[in-house]
Amino acid sequence: MLKTVRLLRSTYYYNLSVEGKQKSKPKGGKPRGYSLNKKNQKVCDDLIKEFIIESIDGDAINYGYRKITYHLRKYYNLIINPKKVYRLCKELGILKDQRVIKPKVKKTIAANRIITGSNQLWEMDIKYGYIHGQDKFFYLLNLIDIFDRSIIDYHMGFHCEAKDASALLRKCLIRRNLFEEGVNKPVIRTDNGPQFVSYKFSECCEEIKVEHERIPVKTPNKNAHIESFHRILEDECFKNNEFETYAQAYEAVNDFMVRYNDRRIHSSLGFMSPNEFYTLHFRENLTGIEIRV
Repeated sequence: MLKTVRLLRSTYYYNLSVEGKQKSKPKGGKPRGYSLNKKNQKVCDDLIKEFIIESIDGDAINYGYRKITYHLRKYYNLIINPKKVYRLCKELGILKDQRVIKPKVKKTIAANRIITGSNQLWEMDIKYGYIHGQDKFFYLLNLIDIFDRSIIDYHMGFHCEAKDASALLRKCLIRRNLFEEGVNKPVIRTDNGPQFVSYKFSECCEEIKVEHERIPVKTPNKNAHIESFHRILEDECFKNNEFETYAQAYEAVNDFMVRYNDRRIHSSLGFMSPNEFYTLHFRENLTGIEIRV
């Protein structure tokens, strides 16, 4: 029969031996966008980049990507291989001059301040959300006025880059009628994420004449108000929803932001909502309120 159909015996028996066996998945392909930690939790790549920046600003300043890999495994409990760390370091542009790492832009350390009104100090930071149905992270960049606790505006999407942070800052200034020349503008405080240490964000701050300061590495207490908001967001929005699509996540986040700004009361604001406190502060000219940061 094999001679009749002109099929080699080796081919015939080989196909019999592999018939029914599951083929292995092809190697390579698009990166997943996250790694797992030792608790089997997903950690997105942008957060891992922040860990790398923290590392080279601290004990790992003279490490190559292989040593950084072991550093991430030991101190951040990540399950990650050197090839991925190499790729992330390359995206950050720190491979060639890693042994003499310097900040790309001039770094202004966050100063101790006494805040007595709105639009004096704004904090900006990123919160990561997860869409179970698509196995993807999304990014939520929020900007808060630490005096009245309002989330002036936010950016949400599958990507969050320096251009998005710059656009959000401009939008918030316009919302508060602070974009014109000659108007006193707030100080912007951020952490050392790649979006905020870039030339593009630095150039934006210089162009619109806004002072940008960054907190020291591993001092989230210096960004306490936005970190506190992110805890509220996690407890009251993300934990109560297991998103199947981006549309579901967007709708849930938008509804939460409206409720937070307009209806959610804060004991630190005299049991008023942020927007209610902001309006009352400017209409009745409250005095004697000080916030030390």
